[in-house]
Parts: sequence; structure tokens; C-alpha cells
Amino acid sequence: MSTERLADVWQDWQDAVNMTAGELEDWLETDESRSVGQKDGGGESTGHRSGRRIIEILRTRKGDLGDADVEHMEKVVGYVHRHLAQRPSGDVEDTAWRYSLMNWGHDPLKA
Repeated sequence: MSTERLADVWQDWQDAVNMTAGELEDWLETDESRSVGQKDGGGESTGHRSGRRIIEILRTRKGDLGDADVEHMEKVVGYVHRHLAQRPSGDVEDTAWRYSLMNWGHDPLKA
């Protein structure tokens, strides 16, 4: 694994993923989590599947992360940054926009 590539994404990953593995795991069990996103043939959304992968990464020691982990971390950072730039106006607490972000490990209402 490229330690340089991991070093490049690490801080952005830490900023983008502001939910713990436990919080994300609980969230992914909700109807709200399952209600958003583009579904694949099996009925699971891309974001929901990504959330399960994020949990695995969060539970892996930094030194044990591989190239596929780093690649997914980069994908998550990109998604979170793009999605945050599209914030709708008004209260976002119960919106598909927030739910989608939460599937990717970022709760925009979390301090």
C-alpha cells in the first residue's frame, strides 16, 4: 500500500467522516437510511453499501489499511465534499440530502 497516498487522504477522511463506526452501524439499520440513494439490482443503494464499507475501514488500524481501503476513502471524501456543496436551503434535519450524507458517514448536523 502506498503510505504516501494514505497520508494524502487521511486528514480529509477524518474531516469528512464525522460519525463513529457504532453511530453509522445504527444509522444503516434505519428505514430513513434505506429510503435514499440510487439502488442496485439487489435493492441496496450505493451509499448504504458504502456505509458498510466505511464501518470496516473505521474498525481497521491505520497501519493495516490497504490500497482498496484508501481508494474507498478517497471516494468517500469526494462524495462528501460534492454533496455538502449542494446543501439545500432551510432546515435539513429530515431531508434525503442529510440521510444520503449520513449513509456516507457524515452527519451535517453533528458539531
